[in-house]
Amino acid sequence: MALETKSGTVLDRILEVRRAAISHRKRVLPETVLRIAAKAAAPVRDFAGALTRSVTNVIGELKKASPSRGVIREDFHPIELAVGLERAGAAALSVLTEEEFFQGSLKNLSAARKAVTIPVLRKDFILDPWQVWEARAADADSFLLIVAAVSDPLLAELLALGREFGMEPLVEVHTRQELDRALAVGARIVGVNNRDLRTLDVRIGVSLELAEAIPEECIAVSESGFRTPAELQQLRAAGFDAFLIGEYLMSQPDPGAALAALLAGGS
Repeated sequence: MALETKSGTVLDRILEVRRAAISHRKRVLPETVLRIAAKAAAPVRDFAGALTRSVTNVIGELKKASPSRGVIREDFHPIELAVGLERAGAAALSVLTEEEFFQGSLKNLSAARKAVTIPVLRKDFILDPWQVWEARAADADSFLLIVAAVSDPLLAELLALGREFGMEPLVEVHTRQELDRALAVGARIVGVNNRDLRTLDVRIGVSLELAEAIPEECIAVSESGFRTPAELQQLRAAGFDAFLIGEYLMSQPDPGAALAALLAGGS
């Protein structure tokens, strides 16, 4: 059953709060200022290329908290976590930057990005082109686009803007209808989220059900719910190129060691 709030599902509530936060920040930091900062940002690292190596490619996620679990990791140190995950073999990193529900920040992203050599994705609810400029100004190499959160015209606009920077977005879907919408606007990196953002339920079968519908030319990423090497092996066999893993790693005493164990068993 969906976890309802006064304004609807969990996703509805998050989007409501995010829109208010974006509106405030746009008044404080005009896009003209962000444009200058974005042009001075570090060169973009190849996020798409990092996910297409002929190994088990994992996007290790730095996530302190979530709406479903609350605080996942009390001792949350972005630099230490980022370095540990890179050393363990992460192909890329994902850093939560949403403040209210995930206790993330762009400062965490910038700090992690400076500490590693692999690409770093901004994980957030991107609802406005202003946020894409903000992501690039913070040195992000890619960013998440959630199909369920935006209209088709806005999805296409955000996708195109990211590509102007050389940032190929990870376009996230949960259903066949959302997948069709992502493909219609030309998504190249398709992420299937096994967690339903409206109910927070997790089911790895979602990725298996959508695998055959993802075109060969797309980079297929399965997100959420992984705990064993066998799960990674199963989805690699189904055609997935990469896996985004956050909650499991962040809940372990040593996230780097936990990732290394997953990779060793999933090769």
